[in-house]
Amino acid sequence: MFPMQRHYWAKRLTCYSYSWTPIISSNSLSSPSDFHSAFEDHQTLYRFLEACKLSLNSRTAAETHARIIKFGHGNYPSLVACLISTYARCDRIHLARKILDQVFCWDFDLVSVNIIIESLMKNGESDFAKKVFYKMPTRDIVTWNSIIGGLVKNVRFQEALRFFREMLSSNVQPDASTFASIMSGCARFGSLKNAQWVHALVIENKIELNSILSAALVDMYAKCGRIQTAKEVFDSVRRNDVSVWNAIINGLASHGLGSDALALFSKMELENVLPDSITFIGILTACSHCGLVEQGCKYFDLMRNCYSIEPQLQHYGAMVDLLGRAGRLEEAYAIIDSMPMEPDIVIWRALLSACKTYTKPALGEIAIANISRLRSGDYVLLSNIYCSLKRWDTAERVREMMKKTGVRKNRGKSWVELVGVIHQFKAGDRSHPETEAIYRVLKELIKRVKLEGFTYVTELVLMDVSEEEKEENLNFHSEKLALAYGILKTSPGTEIRIFKNLRICHDCHCWIKVVSIVLNRVIIVRDRTRFHRFEGGLCSCVDYW
Repeated sequence: MFPMQRHYWAKRLTCYSYSWTPIISSNSLSSPSDFHSAFEDHQTLYRFLEACKLSLNSRTAAETHARIIKFGHGNYPSLVACLISTYARCDRIHLARKILDQVFCWDFDLVSVNIIIESLMKNGESDFAKKVFYKMPTRDIVTWNSIIGGLVKNVRFQEALRFFREMLSSNVQPDASTFASIMSGCARFGSLKNAQWVHALVIENKIELNSILSAALVDMYAKCGRIQTAKEVFDSVRRNDVSVWNAIINGLASHGLGSDALALFSKMELENVLPDSITFIGILTACSHCGLVEQGCKYFDLMRNCYSIEPQLQHYGAMVDLLGRAGRLEEAYAIIDSMPMEPDIVIWRALLSACKTYTKPALGEIAIANISRLRSGDYVLLSNIYCSLKRWDTAERVREMMKKTGVRKNRGKSWVELVGVIHQFKAGDRSHPETEAIYRVLKELIKRVKLEGFTYVTELVLMDVSEEEKEENLNFHSEKLALAYGILKTSPGTEIRIFKNLRICHDCHCWIKVVSIVLNRVIIVRDRTRFHRFEGGLCSCVDYW
């Protein structure tokens, strides 16, 4: 930074009073002298800014900024990125923008600016990272990989895809890291058309399939609903790295192919590839999705006794899920009680979900009591337990508790990809340009499904109201709208693939089974936990999910 600029910021920002608080427990400062000595290290400065961001303490952030200038650390790219991110989170956008505007007056080279973009993306500040990107006079492969990979990690796949297309038209050629990132994006959104296009580009550009790229390719096809293609890719690549095996095992698990996953584990052992902790997460998940309780318990013991892999939170969570889904709730609770570490919210939610399935409100209340910070889904699960028992007053009190604590229910969202374009829907959504046609198709489908003998699963609808009102509440769930749009835009016999951010509800699951008979179609739904393949009135999950 130029001396004049350093003087400007120091003078402007040191005007704040110094009221230091112990914002970092491990680095609490008892006096100004302690503060002065600690701040000689720019890593300590970085930690202070991170703490300011978490506590939304803009005043201390500004004081820290002044010290950064004073001690001459204003040319550290990671600190600059953290300052921008901290001010943005503390609702001091004008200061974040001012620093951003100053960046390109400072003596930063390409490497430093790349670090700024990467750091901003890591902190979730995608918009600021994009502004830095567009200000850059030159960009290299690292720049493009940072922006594309960052957007994927921040769940902004459409933008990542747009930047990837821009990159292809620039003079910078994508490398294996670029392709791995964009494949991850295709996998997250289940974008099959884009997945196939990206795979073709890998072949066209003669990109060598290293273990990272091979695993990404297998994972992409599995998550896009093409498990057979994922198997073919797996069979065609080098398999000496555990990550490739993990990709296919987890893919098989998500498709409910538990026996296939266990057979691959045996093959993995024969080929002398050592499993790691991720392998066992996949195996335990496969057992959970298929009700293979005894096998799951066997592999949980095998992990510790034969491979010396100590179970982590995710392994315990998979075991709780495995036992809970099978109705063995007391054993699931005993697993939680025996854990050597504090169970997280995911584990308690797995138990709570099982309590909903098997209508165990007492144990469900224990799960709720142990969740340190309730999320909307936790309240909803407990409320649904009471609804299924027709305890409407208690269910209503749970919902009132949601309102008082300011917690909102996570809205279901479903999407369907057609000709490479993703169309998203929410429950009761009327924002799509073809809304009228979508609702016409859905209403006609509702009539045909009823004629086939379908009855709504209304016991989990909150409200002690008439059956007709409950049915109306269920008619326009997001996956039903997505399915109606898929039917509207595709020819008879075409497979329809739907993706959902939450677990598919019991009513929609039963409804789509009947639709698969009425239309004689294959309908694939990927929900938050697994794939459901509906065909001829049956589902691949065998109603166990």
